[in-house]
Amino acid sequence: MTDTTVQVHRVYIKATAQAIWDAITRPEWTARYGHRGLSEYDLRPGGAFVGRANEGMIARGTPEVAVDGEVVEADPPHRLVQTFRMLMDPGLAAEGFTRLTYEIAEGANGVCTLTVTHDLTGAPGLAGLMRGDFEAMGAGGGWPWTLSGLKTLLETGKELES
Repeated sequence: MTDTTVQVHRVYIKATAQAIWDAITRPEWTARYGHRGLSEYDLRPGGAFVGRANEGMIARGTPEVAVDGEVVEADPPHRLVQTFRMLMDPGLAAEGFTRLTYEIAEGANGVCTLTVTHDLTGAPGLAGLMRGDFEAMGAGGGWPWTLSGLKTLLETGKELES
């Protein structure tokens, strides 16, 4: 039996679409929220995506490249589709690539909607991690935690303390 899991997360952020896009795709921003690792994108179809572990993660044995993937579609600053494979754990890495979509829609009064759709079909371990099931064990709170950090950073200029 195949495990089919699609997680959809939506957050409203008082920021421009370009600011949200930059926070997702530029390493100087990704180092300030979520797991605070540097994410690097070659923003063209077939381009590489690399998510690097932060120093604390590396000190605990995480490989330098914690996540990898490939850009499927990039339409700055509104839509990014990529593959996503977690390399931090051999079991998660063996689950293979999943599909991740970011959609940014401009709304009224300077508020944009960021919708993150993560198709985790066939990746039950990663689905649990991204749901935040392992937060109590120090693995972070998955997408809800990451997106809360992104929103806080863009709206206040300050990093979310966890």
